[in-house]
Amino acid sequence: MADRPDIQRSLGLFGATGVGVGAIVGGGILALAGVAFAATGPSAIVAFALNGLIAVLTALSFAELATQFPESGGTYAFAKKVLTVEAAFSVGWVVWFASIVAAVLYAFGFGAFAVIALDEMCRSFSGETPGWLTGRAAVVSLATAATLAYTIGLTRRAAGGGHWPNIGKVLVFSILIAAGLWALVGKPAESIREHLSPFFAGGVMGLFRAMGYTFIALQGFDLIAAVAGEIRDPRRTIPRAMFLSLGSALAIYLPLLFVIATVGVAPSESITQASTEQPEAIVAIAARRYMGTFGYWLVVAAAVLSMLSALQANLLAASRIARAMARDRTLPHWLEVLHVRRGTPTAAVLTTAAIVILVLVLVPDVAAIGAASSLVFLVTFALAHRITVMARRRGGVAQPYFRTPWFPLVPVSGAIACAALAVFQGVNVPSAGMIVCVWLALGGVLYAALFARRARTMDAYSQALDAELVRLRGRNPLVLVPIANPDNAVAMVGLATALATPKIGRVILLSIVAPPADWQSEETPPTLEASQAVIRGALTASFARGLAPEALTTIAVDPWSEIVRVVRVHRCESLLLGLSSLTEPGLESRLEALMGQVACDVAVLRAPRGWLLREVRRVLVPLGGRGGHDELRARLLASIHRLGARETTLLRVMPSTAPPRDRDRAAAEMRRVAKDEVAGDARTIVVAEDDVAGAVARHAAEADLVVLGLRRIGQRRKVFGELALRVARDTNCGIIMISRGG
Repeated sequence: MADRPDIQRSLGLFGATGVGVGAIVGGGILALAGVAFAATGPSAIVAFALNGLIAVLTALSFAELATQFPESGGTYAFAKKVLTVEAAFSVGWVVWFASIVAAVLYAFGFGAFAVIALDEMCRSFSGETPGWLTGRAAVVSLATAATLAYTIGLTRRAAGGGHWPNIGKVLVFSILIAAGLWALVGKPAESIREHLSPFFAGGVMGLFRAMGYTFIALQGFDLIAAVAGEIRDPRRTIPRAMFLSLGSALAIYLPLLFVIATVGVAPSESITQASTEQPEAIVAIAARRYMGTFGYWLVVAAAVLSMLSALQANLLAASRIARAMARDRTLPHWLEVLHVRRGTPTAAVLTTAAIVILVLVLVPDVAAIGAASSLVFLVTFALAHRITVMARRRGGVAQPYFRTPWFPLVPVSGAIACAALAVFQGVNVPSAGMIVCVWLALGGVLYAALFARRARTMDAYSQALDAELVRLRGRNPLVLVPIANPDNAVAMVGLATALATPKIGRVILLSIVAPPADWQSEETPPTLEASQAVIRGALTASFARGLAPEALTTIAVDPWSEIVRVVRVHRCESLLLGLSSLTEPGLESRLEALMGQVACDVAVLRAPRGWLLREVRRVLVPLGGRGGHDELRARLLASIHRLGARETTLLRVMPSTAPPRDRDRAAAEMRRVAKDEVAGDARTIVVAEDDVAGAVARHAAEADLVVLGLRRIGQRRKVFGELALRVARDTNCGIIMISRGG
């Protein structure tokens, strides 16, 4: 697989913090402050503070994961390191959905406030509202225009754009808070207490409801992890950016809520009552009360800037999540392509923006989708805490990256809190749970139908190259190698060690002793002496070359049945068999019967005397048929590459009658396989010839190793077929015949 170009790390501390501030500050508080006050009264301040505590706990886990795995993709990138590829796809699918829906909400919010501002201005100048400025169409049109504008910006600049909307909205919120605190000066303490009473107007359940409704207002620090691949010095920058953005949000939210509850309502009115009547406009009403019309326009300006910056941040993050998934083939591969000159993921940005606009136009119930987005974020945050625990425990010794303090108390507490809020959200807004279930079901169908094969293949390739990934997944691959001939033991152990992942997996040499006819004899049975000699020779030769397999000796009448038993008892991941030839009578049928009885991967090595895997330089891989061996082939090729650079040739033999367009299609497919499974550059050859075995044997004459997939007939039966037998008979190089378990 050729090295893929990636987006340049261009975001410093200011830029990374801007991504978080852009997503967090503004939109949530403007839309949800009234909802929180209506649910719990003045204690909405406590609800936001408690949500802030949960967010800080979550940010600690995100900071550890993002600095340990500093690549774009956010929670999806963490999941693919620790969980299975299927689980990682599920996480990425819902996180992508959550960021898309968040972008929809902020685009719609911008459209709504822009319509309000334009309506006020039109009334001021002409005294009436134009017809085109009324109804949902006007909001959607403005929202779509803003989405398109930021889409163009994100396709032109890798870092995502400027920071003026962030600076502007922070300045506006600072003015609102300062003016409110100034209005408090000289106000009697009794009046302040009056406005704050009853503090817990909705009781404990009201407080919990307010927390569930408003947690989304603090979402956004996680988007810094979603663009971690574009951040300079990520291990220092990411934690600082996360906590600076969260701290900025809380430093704005808590004083603003206090000001709204104390000087933003009439003397005879409570904040609970005012918010119940007009929850969506409570911030604007409060600002107009203590700052006049100027305060109202400040809130409108803050809303417009907040929605724009949050829209940009979520579009940026969603496109990076899509590209990260495409790199792993859990989404279409063309989404990972970067623009040749600008280095931007144009396809991922355009696809994400197209879905945002589609949702804007087609979905009328934006509130239910917003609740679904909040639910998804809570679930993925809980999962991020769980992944932090798994990664820390499997990662072993301390690493020079940010580490969550008071482990595991912090991630466990954060996971429980996020999960509890998610359950609360699902119960209180059933439509949100339904939307998430429908999206997951759609993703499951698409994955099974379109992405599963290539995703599993890429995952197998990645694990073979990255021993750390195998360890983080909690795997301990075990390869069983039955040994009967010490002459090929070193070649067998070398290949088995490569397949098992050095320092992570295990290789067991199996010697099967036939029981003696006379168990009472005190002399060592000849079969045992021969077995010990074979194992001793194999271990001695292996140790001399730096290989360290384990040894197991068993007693059985039928060695073929004993191999099956040992594979099942030890739960082997792979079985490696060594043969000098395939011409012995009955050998082919016994091998096929064996492969049909074991669930693990099987590799059959036919190697000439003195052949060693590490000395292989030219590898030939014939492709074709439907053997379903992609994962095992990718793992084997990656294991070979791990030993050093190899010249790999992919060969496809097509019928001489195949039309040119079929050959072109086959050539394109070969190039895609080469990109996904072969490290470095690989040659791809498509030949039109009716003698498939002859063509393969002719090209194999120039190779040191041929990798062949065995044919699969039905669910369990694998057969060698004429191709494998002829290639084995007509060539002298090493041949590895592979059969995927299942």
